[in-house]
Amino acid sequence: MSEKKSVGKFHIFLLVSLFLILVWSAIKPHDYFTWFLEVLPALLAVGIFAFFYKRFRFTNLVYFIVWFHCIILIVGGKYTYAEMPLFDYFKEVFGWTRNNYDKVGHFMQGFSPALIAREVFIRQNIINGKWWTLFLAVAVPLAFSAFYEFVEWWVAVATGDSAEAFLGTQGYVWDTQTDMFMCLTGSILSLIIFSRLQDRQIIEMEKN
Repeated sequence: MSEKKSVGKFHIFLLVSLFLILVWSAIKPHDYFTWFLEVLPALLAVGIFAFFYKRFRFTNLVYFIVWFHCIILIVGGKYTYAEMPLFDYFKEVFGWTRNNYDKVGHFMQGFSPALIAREVFIRQNIINGKWWTLFLAVAVPLAFSAFYEFVEWWVAVATGDSAEAFLGTQGYVWDTQTDMFMCLTGSILSLIIFSRLQDRQIIEMEKN
């Protein structure tokens, strides 16, 4: 019982801290239209996880990674991905031609969904075989990344110049392709780094 309470406290901490960061980001952002577009995926993710919380509780690893991913999205909403101050500094230091904070966002677009997909596949016995699980755990976020590029395109067509900050291409001709490559890289690395830890946490959850 005490272990379940401690898990609950950890989740409350993630939720409350995320809410405070969201409030901070809403105070004088770059512009509210871009802020809304950028933070909306984070809000949707929190809503979905909350809805399924009692029916399917993920490992703490997944919740922590998703929390970190949401922070990246919220910070991107505050400044826009093309004008994130820390990465403006990195741009000067490393001689980049653009602010690359958006690539961090697309890296996480693969990093966290890969672990989410893997956990669902394993715990729901959806897929037989380790390698099929790994393959599809990479394929799912990559497919989502492609769909997100569609969404960016549709928003740009619908809203015109007001979506420029949301797109964040910064004149880079290969922006779409590199976005998807970062997603692919993130999904592969997350599985390499965290699969064993995720397995241990799944086993512990099953014991309880």
